[in-house]
Amino acid sequence: MTERVLRGRVLTFRRRPEGVGDHSAYEWYEDGAVHIRDGLIVATGDFAVVAPAGVPVTDHRPHLITAGFIDAHLHFPQGQIVASWGAQLLDWLNTYTFPAETRFADPAHANRMAGLFYDLLLRNGTTTASAFCSVHPASVVAYFGEAEKRGMRMLGGKVLMDRNAPEALQDTPQTGYDDSKALIARWHGKGRALYAISPRFAITSTPAQMEAAQALIAEHPECHVQTHLSENRDEIAFACSLYPQADGYLDIYARYGMLGPKALLGHAIHLSDRERDVIAETGSHAVHCPTSNLFLGSGLFDEAALAAKGATSGIATDIGAGMSWSMLRTGGAAYAIAQLQGRSLDPLSGFWWITRGNADVLGLTDRIGTLEAGTEADLVVLDSRATPEQALRMEAAQDLKDELFSLLILGDDRSVVETYVAGTPSRPR
Repeated sequence: MTERVLRGRVLTFRRRPEGVGDHSAYEWYEDGAVHIRDGLIVATGDFAVVAPAGVPVTDHRPHLITAGFIDAHLHFPQGQIVASWGAQLLDWLNTYTFPAETRFADPAHANRMAGLFYDLLLRNGTTTASAFCSVHPASVVAYFGEAEKRGMRMLGGKVLMDRNAPEALQDTPQTGYDDSKALIARWHGKGRALYAISPRFAITSTPAQMEAAQALIAEHPECHVQTHLSENRDEIAFACSLYPQADGYLDIYARYGMLGPKALLGHAIHLSDRERDVIAETGSHAVHCPTSNLFLGSGLFDEAALAAKGATSGIATDIGAGMSWSMLRTGGAAYAIAQLQGRSLDPLSGFWWITRGNADVLGLTDRIGTLEAGTEADLVVLDSRATPEQALRMEAAQDLKDELFSLLILGDDRSVVETYVAGTPSRPR
């Protein structure tokens, strides 16, 4: 049995805050503690109440302890193309993405990239993510194999692509089905791994492959489904031209049984009012990728319009079009995009979104995203004064709201003191 207590200033969320004054949405302990045993949280609360005598204490004061960050959409093979110059979505895919993904046919390359990928996640405080691997089964083996070594709860799957991509990146409806079926059997539910059936987007899958994906979804309702939706107007026009019978882009996925509570729809920027209704009615989830949308000039995601329909959206880095691996920076970019739409994302909601909010979207709040008793002990420890800019800002900070907002706007991997995975310190040095 392994057991420890983490001491620090502790924050965990009960639900989404309705503004900075909504104190009932979260629990806050100025001198708090998280009691961990065998990778699970036993209790969270005031240090004087929660910490049992005789259990070793790791004192992180004055730092902030919260649930580990969750990234709801990124691309495992794209770590080396972050900050690649020029072009919008479709040109960017052809110029940078597809050549990078071709290299993942080589297991040695995939394994090396997996080690670096997880180092960067953990350095930035991210303990769970949902990622697209390449079309090659070897990339999925590298992805989940490295996650298993590190004890991380991760979602992912091989992309399905049988057209409009280089030949080296194409499968077929049958091989895509067979490979996915074998990978689900090998990885889903093994340790902390969860498989996501992953048709890249309608442009790169024929109707026959979409039917194969539909069969996988029907046979494995326990798996998530991830794809891309309405990121770019040229993309929308191209997708709809390939499926003229569909009533818009979202309807393509609806016709193939891809919508539902486990559906993760990356980007979802240019939606009609009816499409927002369908997302809400089916319990599907759009995933906001703010730095990526800015980088590629794709548009402004309207989270408030989806929320008004009753839909809950995720938030993500979208590495490699995203400009940062940091969920702190991602939350700060979401604030900027809301400002451009005449709205304000408050800092408490920003922190809720990158922790419990994404856990809600993934349907995993009973396991991750909070510091509640019985959940998995994935945590991040944050230093609000890690850089000179942050230290200067914190001299004038008056409350928790100011501190959280400073972290969202000024924070990055330098703010991450430690990342705990299942109770084990795991941040690479």
